[in-house]
Amino acid sequence: MVCAVTGCQRGHTPDTLASVNGKPILRGEVETIYQNNLGNSHQQPSKVQADIVRLNILRQLIDEEILMQRAARMNLSATDEEVDSKLNEIKAPFTQEEFQKRLDSQHLTLDDLKKEIRRSKTEEKLFNKEINSRINITDADIAGYYNEHKAEFNLIEPQYHLAEIVVTSIPTQPQQAGNLQNSKAMNDAEAKKKVQMLHNRLESGEDFGALAMNFSERPDTAPNGGDMGFVTESQLHADADVYNAVAKLKPGQITEILPVYASAGSKQAIGYAIYKLIDREAAGQRELNDPRVQQAIRQQLRDSRSQLLKNAYLEMLRDQAHVTNYFAEEVFKEGAQ
Repeated sequence: MVCAVTGCQRGHTPDTLASVNGKPILRGEVETIYQNNLGNSHQQPSKVQADIVRLNILRQLIDEEILMQRAARMNLSATDEEVDSKLNEIKAPFTQEEFQKRLDSQHLTLDDLKKEIRRSKTEEKLFNKEINSRINITDADIAGYYNEHKAEFNLIEPQYHLAEIVVTSIPTQPQQAGNLQNSKAMNDAEAKKKVQMLHNRLESGEDFGALAMNFSERPDTAPNGGDMGFVTESQLHADADVYNAVAKLKPGQITEILPVYASAGSKQAIGYAIYKLIDREAAGQRELNDPRVQQAIRQQLRDSRSQLLKNAYLEMLRDQAHVTNYFAEEVFKEGAQ
């Protein structure tokens, strides 16, 4: 295989960076993903850094093409109906304008999204058929895992599963607010008005997650509907107002509007927040007969076995495929000069 390391000339167009069983992967596909990865960064990577990223992107596209071809041979490609159904599911929480803003923020066209849905659904069908159907988690597996990791199921203090909607009075660029509407309060008066409007809408029955995605000004939680995950009781005690408000809630209820301070112990309010209690976990040992414990263990074992089999499966498919990476040869040839 002398050509593999010397970069011999092959019969391909300059726009073809690789081929999988004769199917070309084009430069434009790689560049689109590359530019999306750069986002709004003003710092351009060096040529070496850029080529490393492009090689990684190309490897990902090669693997995806191998899987798509395998699925096609097994008649497991996603149908138009399956793609449209998933698209409608994604669009459901949003108005058309909100949905378009979401696409724009991710530098996607509708066709790009449909292509990604088709690839994802096809992979899902292929993995379900070839991998997940082979995994069987027994009661003995679950008991064995529990006995080896019993301490993991002992909560030393209560935990609270929370979601939040945050509005700050700190002026920043609207596109940095982290929500779908690019909604940003620019001063304290605007923040008070906005958070009161959101609290009113919540009390009238609107969905907390949808409002958080569209209006919350916490970029790390807004995309997930405000979900903060589980917070321990000691963490909540760091803010007495938040703890006292949350402690009174039943799952599904929301707090009143609470101040957000610049730092722990500070009395300088920089905004306002509304919290929702999703669930509460009491302290103590979770026993094996707890359905939540069994489900968590079953899912963890299934996920780890699935990932192992996926890695092995893809390596087998790579061995069976005829792949030529022209871009890798080009990079190697240039670097050796």
